[in-house]
Amino acid sequence: MTTTSLLAIAVTVLIALLLARPAGLYIAEVFNYERTGLDRWFGWLEKPVYALGGIRKENQSWKEYALALLLSNSVMILLVYLIFRFQGVLPLNPTRIASMEPTLAFNTAISFMTNTNLQHYSGESGLSYLSQMIGIIFMMFTAPASALAGAIAFIRALSGKPLGNFFVDMIRCITRILLPVSFMLAFVFVAMGVPQTLEPAAVAHTLEGATQKIARGPVASFLSIKEFGNNGGGFFGVNSAHPFENPSGFSNFLQIVLMLLLPASLPFTYGKMVGNRKQGRVLFASMVMMFVVLLGISLASENTGNPVINALGIQYAQGSMEGKEVRFGAAQSTLYSVVTTATETGAVNTMHDTLTPIGGLVALGNMMLNTVFGGVGAGFINVLMYAMIAVFLSGLMVGRTPEFLGKKIEGKEMKLIAVTLIISPLLILLPTAFALYAHPDTISNPGFHGLSQALYEFTSSAANNGSGFEGLGDATPFWNISTGIVMFLGRYFPVITMLAVAGSLAAKKSVPETAGTFRTDNILFGTVFIGAVLIVGALTFFPAVALGPIAEYLTLKP
Repeated sequence: MTTTSLLAIAVTVLIALLLARPAGLYIAEVFNYERTGLDRWFGWLEKPVYALGGIRKENQSWKEYALALLLSNSVMILLVYLIFRFQGVLPLNPTRIASMEPTLAFNTAISFMTNTNLQHYSGESGLSYLSQMIGIIFMMFTAPASALAGAIAFIRALSGKPLGNFFVDMIRCITRILLPVSFMLAFVFVAMGVPQTLEPAAVAHTLEGATQKIARGPVASFLSIKEFGNNGGGFFGVNSAHPFENPSGFSNFLQIVLMLLLPASLPFTYGKMVGNRKQGRVLFASMVMMFVVLLGISLASENTGNPVINALGIQYAQGSMEGKEVRFGAAQSTLYSVVTTATETGAVNTMHDTLTPIGGLVALGNMMLNTVFGGVGAGFINVLMYAMIAVFLSGLMVGRTPEFLGKKIEGKEMKLIAVTLIISPLLILLPTAFALYAHPDTISNPGFHGLSQALYEFTSSAANNGSGFEGLGDATPFWNISTGIVMFLGRYFPVITMLAVAGSLAAKKSVPETAGTFRTDNILFGTVFIGAVLIVGALTFFPAVALGPIAEYLTLKP
């Protein structure tokens, strides 16, 4: 790897991290229910929406908040499912794409509403323009807005304030964060050469006299919210490896920055809202440290190349280029793969199925931990869950009742956290085992890599990431239904249980800080937090990854 490549990676990550603090403080201002200057700019747009929906700025209990989130999202899933099922007879379908098969429509509707954006279809040939805009792009706004609203409610409860109102929070997230930024970015992407049109596929005549149809459509508006909202997915089947979806090195840089921006900013939002900015900075630094270590491991592996191919004497100075876009090279492709899984975005500019075993392991690890930044909203809830586990473990070691932000963490909270912690491995490991037993014909590789393919699919679904090892034959009713169920439970179960934890903590009286209180805003806590993530989170999945990418790596050793 050249010095220039390393410098480009360092500059890209540094810019994203420098933008995190101002973005985080702005998000905290957005969800401040007191009158602010933002009301003057966005109130005119929000008031008609509130009036039309009969929404009042009344605080909800955690049960009301969770129910509002779950029911509204479920209704949106049903509406978009119907659009997919009838797209063949609906307008804005110039290429006459047929209606979706029922199980595929079920999978796709859940996928995009849960911020997963797993695609068991090829974008340009599977959806009409109407489905892309009214179905997919609509959910690309409402899905991250719902998740961020849940995270903000959780933070409010930790700070001793009412949880707020889900509908107000969701609308504010769309009108004050997602919509303005995505609207401006769509023009930026158009200027870079990304298509934005409702015209049908362009027809080109080659030098040989053949006719070629070139797919296009409203790609720029899709791309801007896809990256900024940590959605992922692709307008085209090859996602951000397509020149219309990622035309240049600068567009690739911008996409990486956008994927990192919201997840990296939430620790600063948290610090401001709970009145402990130092604790927010500690969580941010801990997440950055895990990200840098995992990025370094993946870069080292991909830059070294495949040992078996290297042993044949084939030149590998450019790194492992299998499945990678030549325009970006091994370094930028690796950075993209780590960022997209660390932020649970799921967009790809390289085929993850062709990553080296260690590169694939890093991508899997990011999703299994879901704390290395994590997706917008839901990922940060996971971060706070591990922070509470770290406090609980520290309290056990010194014989004190653990406290977090002045609230005692007792049996009720830890039971809910334990259930939340268990649901992820259950949703990943059990379906993977069943798929390997009952549907081995859908797995393209019978060896260790085949296990990794199935494991990656369910990990991506449970973590709401959406990227995949695309050698898997996943366009079948089994994979559509199974991953659809895993995506739904992986999204809403943890959010609801952690809102219950927040409601329980909010009802407790604050305990004054004493000399014996375990501080959660110093280096020691950051170390314990990282240790909790690695010990509790990583070891849970170690047997599975040992049989998959680790075993595959060992077989490639010369």
